[in-house]
Amino acid sequence: MKLYLKYFSIHLKSAMQYKTSFFLNSLGQALTSLFSFICMYFLFDRFNNIKGYTFNEVLLCFSTILMAFSLAECFGRGFDNFSSIISNGEFDRIMVRPRSEILQVIGARIEFSRVGRLIQAIIVLIYAVISCEVKWTFLRIVTLIFMILGGMGLFFGLFMIYGALSFFTIEGLEFMNIFTDGGRELAQYPLDIYKKWILNFFTYIVPLALVNYYPLMYILGRVDETAYLYMLSPLAIILFLIICNFIWKIGVAHYKSTGS
Repeated sequence: MKLYLKYFSIHLKSAMQYKTSFFLNSLGQALTSLFSFICMYFLFDRFNNIKGYTFNEVLLCFSTILMAFSLAECFGRGFDNFSSIISNGEFDRIMVRPRSEILQVIGARIEFSRVGRLIQAIIVLIYAVISCEVKWTFLRIVTLIFMILGGMGLFFGLFMIYGALSFFTIEGLEFMNIFTDGGRELAQYPLDIYKKWILNFFTYIVPLALVNYYPLMYILGRVDETAYLYMLSPLAIILFLIICNFIWKIGVAHYKSTGS
């Protein structure tokens, strides 16, 4: 943790050297997600609800997944340029250092500009919590926290898989963006508004529904109060992260130096 905090400090100081650039990048990130919010607003203004979900209820979906993705993207984007670390031989140096390879990779890149999205997500979440007419209890608050932390863990794991595949392909596989950026866009709405096979895919293959759809049903009171599996479903991401770490270790074992 001490080493990661050192990485954090270095990247923060670097970002603050160019304050205008940092501000504009953060603003650009915020505007990207703002357009999604505006599209959602006009959609509900026209149709009033989607499959019985009101605008304020869907905002819970939107804000939690946006917050989770922003946090994961901020701290996990070291895997995004991992293919270049493989191709130029830098991973040789990472392996000989007496520290975790994952820690060094995520410490190599921290995207502070994602704070623009994060601030927007916090504002929308506060508004959604106040306006969605949910009777907030301790368990529902805990479930909301689980959704954010579970979502962060899910996207971090997907970034890790993206990096691990580079051990075999050298170049990063852009199709993984279907599950990261695409998953973020998809999960801005409750997943049962889509086809049944989509909900099943994002439950059993890429467990996005476990951090988004099922706990949301518990918060909105669309399942029985005693349906604690819905509340605790984000904790299944711990198992997903174990699988992601296993895939990473397979990749490390497969690594062959470029000799650079």
